Amino acid sequence: MADKLVHLMSDLAKRFQLNGAAALACLTLIFSWVLFDFQTAALAGATKDPGVKFVAKTALELSQAAIGQKLRDHRFVNSDGKSVRLSDFAGKPLIISLIYTSCYNTCPQITQSLARGVEVAGDALGPDNFNIVTIGFDTDFDKPSAMKSFQRQQDIEFKNWQFLSTDVATVWRLSDDIGFSFSPSSQGFDHLTQTTILDGHGKVYAHVYGDDFTVPQLIEPLKSLVLGDGSWKGVRGTLASILDRVKLACTVYDPQREAYRFDYSLFIGMLIGFVCLASFFAFVFREVWQAYKRKQQVQINSSNTTSPHGPAMTGES
Repeated sequence: MADKLVHLMSDLAKRFQLNGAAALACLTLIFSWVLFDFQTAALAGATKDPGVKFVAKTALELSQAAIGQKLRDHRFVNSDGKSVRLSDFAGKPLIISLIYTSCYNTCPQITQSLARGVEVAGDALGPDNFNIVTIGFDTDFDKPSAMKSFQRQQDIEFKNWQFLSTDVATVWRLSDDIGFSFSPSSQGFDHLTQTTILDGHGKVYAHVYGDDFTVPQLIEPLKSLVLGDGSWKGVRGTLASILDRVKLACTVYDPQREAYRFDYSLFIGMLIGFVCLASFFAFVFREVWQAYKRKQQVQINSSNTTSPHGPAMTGES
């Protein structure tokens, strides 16, 4: 390698009649340009603008601005190499987590926090009533095989949880849709620790921030979607479905058990409220009915004491 550099410097000096110092400066410039171009190409697979520095405040503002935005129908490849579209998950809440597989700390922590929440959510809401996707945004390395390896390392076995890969253009568009920000750094990537929840229409419903979020932070938005989103048909229609909705409405998080449980006090409070309301209406109905009966009786008595033929006639003596 050194011989080639010396030969190149000598050739430059002869071709352009440069002295040794000028040839060395020219070679240094060429080498620096090649190195910069290589680094830029390596980073271009994961970000639109490698020169933009990650700013947490700006990233959070962009994230919040995305709430309510409808996502485009992006295309992915799952860890088995099969094509997947975002529209395949329509009709149920969808949890989206963006990671890069070479991350050794934050991304695994986010995934484990999500796994704890998903396990509890499966028990509280039903395992088939929502979906989860983890998407690799470092497109040069987060291929299907890498995503499958990451899934195995994190010991994720939830059947409705898929690990997806995609191309750089899709990562950009998806990031814009959900307000996810990231940029290269000396240790990999600086990025917002963001988990996104979509409603059944494919709109951003909520974000959960942090790499060690609590279970309620994840489940409460899901629970709200289950009870309030008309597009979600997981618990609607039948008597059993109505009972499921009552059960969901009366579940609260127990931090000691790290699980949701049925809160009978809420149900009893609702029952007491119903009884009080029913008693009030029964009292009002009884008073109105008795007043009506009294009025009817007065009219009957009045008609009985009045002669139907008028005053009696007397004859002459």
